[in-house]
Amino acid sequence: MNILVTGAAGFIGSNFVHYYTTKYPEDKIIVLDKLTYAGDLRNLAPLVMAEGTGRELAEGTIIEGEKVKFIRGDICDRELVEKIFAEDKIEGVIHFAAESHVDNSIKNPSIFVETNVLGTQVLLDVAKKFWGEGSPNKFVHISTDEVYGTLGEEGYFTETRAYQPNSPYSASKAGSDMIARAYFETFKMNVNITNCSNNYGPYQNREKLIPTIIRKALADEKVPVYGDGMNVRDWLFVEDHCIAIDLVFHEAPAGEKYCIGGHNEMHNIDIVKLILERLGKSEDLIEFVEDRKGHDYRYAIDPTKIGEELGWKPETAFAGGIVKTVDWYLQNASRLVA
Repeated sequence: MNILVTGAAGFIGSNFVHYYTTKYPEDKIIVLDKLTYAGDLRNLAPLVMAEGTGRELAEGTIIEGEKVKFIRGDICDRELVEKIFAEDKIEGVIHFAAESHVDNSIKNPSIFVETNVLGTQVLLDVAKKFWGEGSPNKFVHISTDEVYGTLGEEGYFTETRAYQPNSPYSASKAGSDMIARAYFETFKMNVNITNCSNNYGPYQNREKLIPTIIRKALADEKVPVYGDGMNVRDWLFVEDHCIAIDLVFHEAPAGEKYCIGGHNEMHNIDIVKLILERLGKSEDLIEFVEDRKGHDYRYAIDPTKIGEELGWKPETAFAGGIVKTVDWYLQNASRLVA
């Protein structure tokens, strides 16, 4: 099978490609990635060999590996996407590519709408063109729990909760979810949507929370914490997420939607303290800063549906996963450099 994986030079996508090529060595992965600040070709080594991050490569550059073919390009480029479907005979799509940094979405919402909404529509429309309506070929759209808005002290996000996005990022992802759902309902395409909680693990971009804490602490710089640090997130180890996506891709019925969470709720301030302790750094490095606009208080997912229907459950407790994550960054310090 030839599978198009978008955004696979990024955090979750690259972890998925490593996982998938190990489990299914007979399949071929075609990676389409624009290599924005969050994409890094080093994340795909040794499956794709290139010097540095690859961001200097021209649009349309192809790097051919034994199991993985890398193409630098934009999911909004319909001509390029059609060329990939035609030449590589794409039989499945796993769609990670997205602008995902909330702070950046507040500064420039239009980029998020273009990539996340219009880019998703281009991919779906090209898939429909090449596969035909009602095709069994699978399209998995990877989304976020942030589309559901915010929770109070109690309750969980489930597949039936109404969307209430509170940032330009989450609004753009909500739009992409609606487009994906519409292609299932209107054209009977074999589409699934997954909404995951916060991921952590190797290969995450340096600007995200956990790498930022590690980077700042190692440099003995102040570690910024929004507000009072009491915002709650449900943390999912990235390899557990990859296993869930694999199950959805191979076993989920068409049109089904799944919430994927780690059962690891943590206050942001407690994560900071855990990492500082692991690094042997003082909590005096913590600096509380002005809260983010529209900062959701709590995210938490009830993954009962994917557990009952596909047999998935998270295997990695946060205490062990955060040690693996911190130690990986210590061994790969270059990933903390821009």
